[in-house]
Amino acid sequence: MTTSTRGAAKAPAILVLEDGRTFRGRAYGAVGETFGEAVFSTGMTGYQETLTDPSYHRQVVVMTAPHIGNTGVNDEDPESRRIWVSGYVVRDPARVPSNWRSVRTLDDELADQGVVGISGIDTRALTRHLRERGAMRVGIFSGEALADDAALLARVKAAPEMKGADLCGEVATSEPYVVPAIGEKRFTVAAVDLGIKGMTPHRMAERGIEVHVLPANATLEDVYAVNPDGVFFSNGPGDPASADHPVALMRGVLERRTPLFGICFGNQILGRALGFGTFKLKYGHRGINQPVQDRATGKVEVTAHNHGFAVDAPLDTVSETPYGRAEVSHVCLNDDVVEGLRLLDQPAFSVQYHPEAAAGPHDAAYLFDRFVALMRDGRDQHSTTLMEDQRA
Repeated sequence: MTTSTRGAAKAPAILVLEDGRTFRGRAYGAVGETFGEAVFSTGMTGYQETLTDPSYHRQVVVMTAPHIGNTGVNDEDPESRRIWVSGYVVRDPARVPSNWRSVRTLDDELADQGVVGISGIDTRALTRHLRERGAMRVGIFSGEALADDAALLARVKAAPEMKGADLCGEVATSEPYVVPAIGEKRFTVAAVDLGIKGMTPHRMAERGIEVHVLPANATLEDVYAVNPDGVFFSNGPGDPASADHPVALMRGVLERRTPLFGICFGNQILGRALGFGTFKLKYGHRGINQPVQDRATGKVEVTAHNHGFAVDAPLDTVSETPYGRAEVSHVCLNDDVVEGLRLLDQPAFSVQYHPEAAAGPHDAAYLFDRFVALMRDGRDQHSTTLMEDQRA
């Protein structure tokens, strides 16, 4: 990706899809070129959290909400150390942000971080095209990167596809770090960073959990070196079919029967660890308004999503796995996609969406409490076993 100075809003730009369709508008953010997978997000708020979500690595995000940038950018809401989207597409960017927390404009933030975008296009038409044709490779070009359409299309088609991409190591932390418990420490969790959002360990810390965030290439020895009460596998980018190391690591955790919780990519990793397959969705789920049903309670939750792959598991039968019986615990009401898994014979579960609610609804916050309950039960069982051994 190449970039130049500010003043991008007046420069002509073009968006080129790999099937040849083009959209012309104005540059937004940095001027230059960028490539990625074209996806759309239906969230009307939370654009700063979307931009900084590592799960969007190598994706060009189309915002379906027409007005973006209204509240500017602040220093409190980023979910990671940088913007991860490879490109940004909006219809009507705010000319002047208005919010008491704003410290700079979104346009300036994109330019400062070298994120090439485009504005002034019909994002509704683009979204309908992606819904009908599916997510596909795309390029955004402005400034010196502009050329004839045929040449630009050839460059888009030469870009790597998302299918088969192993990206967790590109976004995860390179060194372990600790998020301390807020208030009294109750539990210790080893969190495997596959692209973790900052609010996730914070939600656990709020519940008295000391979170040890470990790199994506952490070993089983690394995980148990922190003496965890539970193990967490985070969200992240890429194709779960390529994530062999996290799958092997999770199987090691399952063999030890340690309480386990996974979200988003972590749900797909659990699916693979149990022997299920994964597949690429036509255009994925991205936004903060996705209806999901908890099949155990019948409750419908409005949830935050960001995934282009899903687990291929039977919805209406209990499956036998190497780690005991498993079932689909949550399902998307829009398309019956698997949105959660649960083991019936040991303490392990996962969901495909984001319960940390940054940005998004708080309907799923109880899942962190469910994880706490599993760890508490595990600790009680361990204490009971020790007492029985001492009596014997």
